[in-house]
Amino acid sequence: MKILVINSGSSSIKYELFNVHTHDEYTVLAKGVADRIGISGAYIQHKKNDEEEAIIDMDLPNHTTAIDAIHKLLVDHQHGVIENISEVEGVGHRVVHGGEDFTGSVLVGKQVIEAIKKNSELAPLHNPPNLLGIEATSKTLPSVPQVAVFDTAIHQTMPPKAYLYGLSIEQYKKYAIRRYGFHGTSHGYVSKKAAETVGKSLKELKIITCHLGNGGSITAFLDGKSVDTSMGFTPLEGIIMGTRCGDLDPFIPIYIMETQDMTHEEVNILMNKKGGLLALTGKRDMRDVLQEAKQGSIDAINGIEMYVYRIQKYIGAYAAAMNGVDVIVFTAGIGENSFYIREKILKNFSYLGLILDTEANNNNEIIISTEDSSIYAMAIKTNEELVIATETFDIISKKS
Repeated sequence: MKILVINSGSSSIKYELFNVHTHDEYTVLAKGVADRIGISGAYIQHKKNDEEEAIIDMDLPNHTTAIDAIHKLLVDHQHGVIENISEVEGVGHRVVHGGEDFTGSVLVGKQVIEAIKKNSELAPLHNPPNLLGIEATSKTLPSVPQVAVFDTAIHQTMPPKAYLYGLSIEQYKKYAIRRYGFHGTSHGYVSKKAAETVGKSLKELKIITCHLGNGGSITAFLDGKSVDTSMGFTPLEGIIMGTRCGDLDPFIPIYIMETQDMTHEEVNILMNKKGGLLALTGKRDMRDVLQEAKQGSIDAINGIEMYVYRIQKYIGAYAAAMNGVDVIVFTAGIGENSFYIREKILKNFSYLGLILDTEANNNNEIIISTEDSSIYAMAIKTNEELVIATETFDIISKKS
């Protein structure tokens, strides 16, 4: 079954075309990104199978035009991988916020679209463009079933003690203020891969997954379920990230507004787009921060120490919450590639019996702990697009 995966942002659409036979049998036919939608200088970066990447400049005034252009590329005589767009049997969409409406992936229909719109209040930067991708696909492939795969769905297994805040219960019941968590497709994928790697069922293991990219979050898995996660009501809570400040005394934004004559929107930008590593070091990319630290920048050195420390605290907290841990997993850009950051984080867990295999870690191998280590440490490459493709495959297969 040919499944097209769409990850629609405000000015870009990432896409990947899969041919899925089973969860373990699939091929990637093509992938790419339509960028600068609605902006001058728009283009599509397209990669067919294992061929060289092609960059095609074109006018992309809106999401419908971009989706249509992606479809045309997929059947193009030079760049295409299928004869006709009718070969696409399903489209899977990443949707960031499902609120409490969804505990899993669903077939898109009128009620689902209304729920995504409603939850746009909780994710104003993400849900609206996600919805644009769904609406654009509805116009260009009206008869093809679409599936929404939610970042928040996997975390709906958290107990009230983990998802409620210390506020009036009315704030939760009336206004849905609670911890939701994000990066669900990534956390779910690498937790299952970790269980497969050690040859055990996910339900048998206590796993802590660390999704460390420009955005980052930590999740605790117990009995095969997410029982706590660092991101909260929004993706701002938790560890220090590329441009997000992470955990903060909740009075600080109020204090800033009162003493610095800033609006709530300006404070929102300060915390979401001008915070984190960018605020601490002047750089948002960890690779640049590490380079600055090598050159002796005190700000960069302190920024790395703060970043590592926050992650260590979450791992320690979740080990306590689960009364132990069997596996600690690192994934996403920093988690998969920075052996230096992994080593700095893991050095504080010798009390758990964790022994780092320095050579394996430096070589970015999957298992980076020694054979005599009491717990496993792993670096696993995430594949959120594959999760969306297989979820879509499952739902459409059941429908038919």
